[in-house]
Amino acid sequence: MAKKSIHPKYNPQAKIKCACGAKFIVGSTQENMEVEICSHCHPLYTGKQKFIDTAGRLERYEKIMTKSKALKASLKKPKKEKFQKK
Repeated sequence: MAKKSIHPKYNPQAKIKCACGAKFIVGSTQENMEVEICSHCHPLYTGKQKFIDTAGRLERYEKIMTKSKALKASLKKPKKEKFQKK
């Protein structure tokens, strides 16, 4: 048995709105929700690749990785020979 006073109210007619414009009615504890991706626009369901990069995260990541590789290359020390020839 579930306790009556601790569970949120269930709304069987919750409205979901996607960034692509699709709208759905589902059951949820929230009345209205907005999502960035749904089955109408997700590449897995549509078969089309689509990049959603609103904050420039991909460019920022690539920039950081480029700097990191350059820094590692500049910090590499030449190998010391274990035995020196005389």
